[in-house]
Amino acid sequence: MESELKDLDPRSNSQDVSSKDDRPLLKSDSTVVSPDNLQELEKKFAAYVRSDAYGPMGCGELPLKEKLLLAFALVTLVPIRLVVAFTILVVYYLICRVCTLFSAPNREGEDEQEDYAHMGGWRRAVIVQCGRFLSRALLFTLGFYWINVTYRDPLTTEDEGKDEDEEPERPGAIISNHVSYLDILYHMSSSFPSFVAKRSVAKLPLIGLISKCLGCVYVQRESKSSDFKGVAGVVTERVCEAHQNKFAPMMMLFPEGTTTNGGFLLPFKTGAFLAKAPVLPVILRYPYQRFSPAWDSISGVRHVIFLFCQFVNHIEVTRLPVYIPSQQEKDDPKLYANNVRKLMASEGNLILSDIGLAEKRIYHAALNGNNSLPSVLHQKDD
Repeated sequence: MESELKDLDPRSNSQDVSSKDDRPLLKSDSTVVSPDNLQELEKKFAAYVRSDAYGPMGCGELPLKEKLLLAFALVTLVPIRLVVAFTILVVYYLICRVCTLFSAPNREGEDEQEDYAHMGGWRRAVIVQCGRFLSRALLFTLGFYWINVTYRDPLTTEDEGKDEDEEPERPGAIISNHVSYLDILYHMSSSFPSFVAKRSVAKLPLIGLISKCLGCVYVQRESKSSDFKGVAGVVTERVCEAHQNKFAPMMMLFPEGTTTNGGFLLPFKTGAFLAKAPVLPVILRYPYQRFSPAWDSISGVRHVIFLFCQFVNHIEVTRLPVYIPSQQEKDDPKLYANNVRKLMASEGNLILSDIGLAEKRIYHAALNGNNSLPSVLHQKDD
């Protein structure tokens, strides 16, 4: 999942990213990780710690009842869900294929960005409506039978001087905390926005065409600074376009840069706020009793298997009012990002954390039983 990206702010990367990109992110030192240090690590890296019945990395010792439930689900529920989920994926791929026949993709910049999100007419309407419906159907297949959505009303004092007939200002991007790959399915079912994805996603069978219909902005993970400048420019242009044109696809951005266990909010990168446009903050939570849908410190395959084995999964969504930046925030993207982050943490009862992707890799290395603890070479993003 390409939410684990560097800051898209070209101003913060232009001077030092070229030298950093050529060095490995992490290296090993002589600090040995022992089981006695695990509790201390969990305190330090609390944003990535799993506290469900399946334990760290999903490898904890399960009671007999849980093992029996898993065994039953593996032979009954999982095959049915796999078939239905794959059928939904194929059906939507065929819809996208039909709607894009004889239509050339829109190309942006010099870094091979292309998409079908700027099509108009019935083709775009079919892609969006079918995409939203089938995304919700896929969530239903995975056990998310109900989605509890709460809308926070804007402050009435801000609207007293406005004309009642005046349309509310349209956001240029949706800003969300990042808990799981399931976040993407929810946002597709809700607003069908464009995402930032690895460039390799565009070449995947079935998924590649769907990502182009979403209007994904592709980025190369180990790219040079010039490429990141190009991506930042495309994202900023897309956000501005969505803000000014109600028919343009909206951008969906995860400014934390990686997933957490859902109880914390990491520092925001500023790339989502460079366009100076209003944003729509959305907070996602996944309440659970046995297995947490959060994709924090568990492998992808293990997570998918356990998720498919859960009979019922839950998701709670809090949609905040559109956040309109002040002039001071427009002039300072870092201030804009920090203020939105504090608002989301307050409204979602999330704990502010100052760690990031590098610390997540350190924690994963410790859980994997590496003989040495990695240390960060790169300085943390401001």
